[in-house]
Amino acid sequence: MEDETADSRNKARLAILELANMMSVPMSLNAVVRLNVPDAIWQGGANTPLSAAQILSRVLPSGGGDPENLQRILRMLTSYGVFAEHLDSECPERRYSLTDIGKTLVTDADGLSCAPYVLQHHQDALMRVWPLMHEAVLDPTSEPFVKVNGEAAYSYYGKKPEMNRLMQKAMSGVSVPFMRAILNSYDGFKGVKRLVDVGGSVGECLRMILQKHPHVEEGINFDLPEVVAKAPTIPGVSHVGGDMFKSIPSGDGIFMKWVLVAWTDDECKLIMENCYKALPVGGKLIACEPVLPKDSDDSHLTRALLEGDIFVMTIYRTKGKHRTEEEFKQLGLSAGFPHFRAFCFDDFYSVLEFQK
Repeated sequence: MEDETADSRNKARLAILELANMMSVPMSLNAVVRLNVPDAIWQGGANTPLSAAQILSRVLPSGGGDPENLQRILRMLTSYGVFAEHLDSECPERRYSLTDIGKTLVTDADGLSCAPYVLQHHQDALMRVWPLMHEAVLDPTSEPFVKVNGEAAYSYYGKKPEMNRLMQKAMSGVSVPFMRAILNSYDGFKGVKRLVDVGGSVGECLRMILQKHPHVEEGINFDLPEVVAKAPTIPGVSHVGGDMFKSIPSGDGIFMKWVLVAWTDDECKLIMENCYKALPVGGKLIACEPVLPKDSDDSHLTRALLEGDIFVMTIYRTKGKHRTEEEFKQLGLSAGFPHFRAFCFDDFYSVLEFQK
């Protein structure tokens, strides 16, 4: 063992202390979202630096709250780039504004932000699961979520309307900016007249695609019957209930987003085989999924992808996973697709095109 006073050992101990206390970061993020701090600071785009006491006066106009404890949270999140801290001789109090990261938590004109995504991850039913993450290693036949809550996450959400609504809002907050990015850059919808969205929830992605590409004459929003039963009327879109593991409606294009990540290789192959059967020769499957880099590093992108992979393993499917581009290519080949291309228009998602 090295000399305990050596600089490398000191740095190593600091690093492990940071990792051991890492729970403070997401929980602090959860706290500022629940307190509505980002919207309070933003206020119409002003983003004026405010003290903790000033922020509390906005989120609790009737009074109350502890500004010192709020400042402790804000200061910690400042170290992770969520807030910017302002100190000057004219104002003795620390003041805080939003960074670009913090702005992702601000509610936009469409009522969307990444704040629901934060809340979605920190619900009680999910938080109870994390102490059993090691069980995914000891017994991969059952998810830690199932061991704690008695059933799979998707069916559990289906019985909890509030959880379901939060998940849908969370997915919209994350996916709408991505959809805008690919619709501005990706031309793979050209020539598609009948587009099927597998796992399309309430049809928001199809609505955006049809608005951008009017040559798509018909959109089929395909999801579980209980999901599409609550979907709104969208011009040009039909809501169809079913099971993607049994069959998928026919179309000359099939779209899916964040679907394959939650399933095992064998389950993904079955889904893709059903897509293959539903497409004509020349038809394509357009899948938008997180794609792991080949090598591991400490970049924000790699960490976000690997953290998401652990989330899937713990909550949704022990052998569901984020995959590399080559792994997706091999899945497509095994399902019968002879042609594969990958495009990157977003730092988290990639567009994977499988052509029959």
